[in-house]
Amino acid sequence: MRTFTQVDVFTATPLLGNPVAVVLDAEGMSDAEMAQFANWTNLSETTFVLPPTDPAADYRVRIFTPDVELPFAGHPTIGTCHAWLEAGGVPKTEGTIMQECGVGLVTLRHAEGRLAFAAPPLIKGGPVDEELLAPVCAVLDIDRSEIVDAQWADNGPGWIAVMLESAEAVLALRPNFGAVDSYDIGVVGSYPLGVVGKIGAVGMSGGSPDDGGERSSRSDHVDDLGSSGGSPENTTVEVRAFFRSSGQAAEDPVTGSLNAALAQWLLGNGTLSAPYVAAQGTALGRAGRVYVDEADGEIWVGGDAVSVVSGTVAL
Repeated sequence: MRTFTQVDVFTATPLLGNPVAVVLDAEGMSDAEMAQFANWTNLSETTFVLPPTDPAADYRVRIFTPDVELPFAGHPTIGTCHAWLEAGGVPKTEGTIMQECGVGLVTLRHAEGRLAFAAPPLIKGGPVDEELLAPVCAVLDIDRSEIVDAQWADNGPGWIAVMLESAEAVLALRPNFGAVDSYDIGVVGSYPLGVVGKIGAVGMSGGSPDDGGERSSRSDHVDDLGSSGGSPENTTVEVRAFFRSSGQAAEDPVTGSLNAALAQWLLGNGTLSAPYVAAQGTALGRAGRVYVDEADGEIWVGGDAVSVVSGTVAL
């Protein structure tokens, strides 16, 4: 029996953020056992906390989707740290928590009562080749002329960041989930100016436009929520994230890695200034909030977190 917590991240109100499953004492579990449990939880990510191998780290975490292991992901980073502290974890340096994961060391700290992580360096940045924008447009179901700008924003997940005209345009998206075989797409939109979207260009080969019924249901919800005409709770941008893996497609409620990558792009080119708040999950009936700031030469991506399920799990 291992200690287990399910944390809702980027919200202070349970069930309005993005959940992550956290196994707090995973020492001795095999890769196959971790992968099997992550597949069973069927959440976007499940994490496993282990003793650190780097003496500078407070703990080590491995992050799994239902299909693959990730070197880094944002909402699992905040959710795991929240669960570790709640279970009695004490950092080596007061006020700073050092997480070891697939990308190396990631620093977390408390910022205005919230946990925030330092955005990891981009693995790949720069302009996106024009030929890659055709499958991006196919997934987002938009014309090429609707893309204002596009950049690689790969910090682990293979994001392509796509800027559209407005936050309303982001909320109005009716993606074709079956347009290509595999992708990670994140869309963020400014109130009232730019919209940015990301697509993780992973195996982007042609596929049948079969969305398994998801496209119509998502579109109905966007119609209900997407035309309020103002910034919710004075947020600066609206973000959406789409992914397709192993034949399954979905929209992610709130995405830390995407928001971190977008911040590096949009703060770097002057489109946005820090601090700002990103809204995500609106089209899914969630109310995720991501708090972005700059300090000490770092971009900090933060949010609230609340434990929803706590107990033990037989693994």
